Amino acid sequence: MSAAAVMMIINSMFLILGGIVVFMLGMEMMGSNLEKAAGKNIRKLMSKAAKNRFTGVGTGAAVTALVNSSAATTVMIVGFVNVGLMTLTQAASVIMGANIGTTISAFIMALSSSGSSYFSVTAVFALIAFAGFVVTLVSKQDKVKRIGHILEGIGVIFIGLNVMSGAVSAMLAKDEISGAVQNVFIGIGYGKETLTWEIIVLFILGVVLTALMQSSAALTAIVISLASQNLITLQMAMCIILGANVGTCLTSLISSFGATVNAKRAAAVHLLFNVAGCLIFIFPVAFAGKYIAKFLNSFIGSTEWQIAIFHMFFNIVTTLLLLPFLKYLVKLACILVPDKKTGKQEGTQDILDERLLKTPAIAVGQARREILRMGNLAFTNYKRSLDMLLSGKMDGKEQFDETERQINEMNKHITQFLIKLSSMEISETDEKKVSSFYHVTSDMERIGDYAENITEYAERLTVTDAKFSEHAVEEIMQMDMHLTELYKNVELAFADHDLRYMSKIEEEEEATDAMCKTMQQSHIRRTDEGRCNPETGAVFLQLAVNMERIGDHMFNIANSVKSYVGNSANN
Repeated sequence: MSAAAVMMIINSMFLILGGIVVFMLGMEMMGSNLEKAAGKNIRKLMSKAAKNRFTGVGTGAAVTALVNSSAATTVMIVGFVNVGLMTLTQAASVIMGANIGTTISAFIMALSSSGSSYFSVTAVFALIAFAGFVVTLVSKQDKVKRIGHILEGIGVIFIGLNVMSGAVSAMLAKDEISGAVQNVFIGIGYGKETLTWEIIVLFILGVVLTALMQSSAALTAIVISLASQNLITLQMAMCIILGANVGTCLTSLISSFGATVNAKRAAAVHLLFNVAGCLIFIFPVAFAGKYIAKFLNSFIGSTEWQIAIFHMFFNIVTTLLLLPFLKYLVKLACILVPDKKTGKQEGTQDILDERLLKTPAIAVGQARREILRMGNLAFTNYKRSLDMLLSGKMDGKEQFDETERQINEMNKHITQFLIKLSSMEISETDEKKVSSFYHVTSDMERIGDYAENITEYAERLTVTDAKFSEHAVEEIMQMDMHLTELYKNVELAFADHDLRYMSKIEEEEEATDAMCKTMQQSHIRRTDEGRCNPETGAVFLQLAVNMERIGDHMFNIANSVKSYVGNSANN
């Protein structure tokens, strides 16, 4: 081969690699911005997955078509299973749907090769990319800018595909190169009616290249480019596509490292499903591929569109065949990934899984749930401390200390998660929520601190064997009744993002302020009458102030909802 031909091959390979990069950047740009723009819809779709296996499949297909990546969807699913937002069976059906949704990529690639000498699809989408760029340059609104980025991404995808296709065409324009390349593919099986050992080579090639690029879409783009130049047959392309479906499982397997057992099982289900599908199709493709090609050729002449149709047919048929055996697929995954009896309890770092950051709208909802859990622990500790104070028994001190340690750990992990979440591109409403969550977490932690103060008062009274008078106990119980009612309504307002509870919250908060003054005045009266000793009196006054401040922090939490509920009460 001449030096000029070698340089042509090198230049073309560089352009092909560059085209892959441009294509993947376009996919990422379009998918990530679509995901951010439709964050609420993704959350709603995922919630529908819980209904039954058919809605699960539909959800997986819709979300994957939206983000344009089955790998991204399966990573999300692993994260959802890891934090308990989705069961393993629900995840399995969504994964099946994700495989169907990803086939849209092949149709986009086939479309890019369509057109005539007078009409270029790529040119139209290049203009769309420019229009998107102008929109992002001119607009100052985040929503409009996001639309611009989506348009840019769509256009860049087609530009990347065009670069790859053009590089292959330019390389094959030289007879010397095209002859050598054709000889390579003839050696692999080009033109054969049946593929025997060649199918293994092509299948492994699909697995390895997809695993390296972590994108079956990128490999499909290369396959379509090769097919458009008649370098590979439809039968060969089908073998590589089957391998790509197994190779794409690597991303979800990697994402499950360090996750819960169920999350690892979700990744295993993804692998089992795709391997089973390949086993179903591998022999028909190997021995009857020529007939399949003839059948497809009878109603559509373009090899590129034939590849896209096969890709979709493969995933739809595999789903239809395996969906009735979903529970057995899940059982097999459970056998392959057995339970680990470590005795370790699920912590905040597990629940606030960083995989959720890929879907900020869901990450915000999960952060809210974890803050609610932290608040429940803080209020439980308050109740526990008050019980020790009034009963004079410190039996619950050990449990109190463990819960207080847990509250502090949760405060640290939630704050770290919110910092990472705030650095993501999120909607204006979610941005306000995250900002308020910092203060809410701090308020929850302060409630726990005041409960710790009350426990210290209980220890002081226990040492001196001092007790409150009946009237003092009645006032403490009345104050506690207002705090309990206040917490109940604050929890509902924060959990539901509902300001209808605010009137009751304001009423109870005012009642705690009034009760604090009443307790202080009653203490002075009892002291004047000689019915209160200095030790219990000092504790009683400090207790009144601490309980009133617990009410203040609860009120702060409820008020935080006002910062974003006006924009979207149902988010």
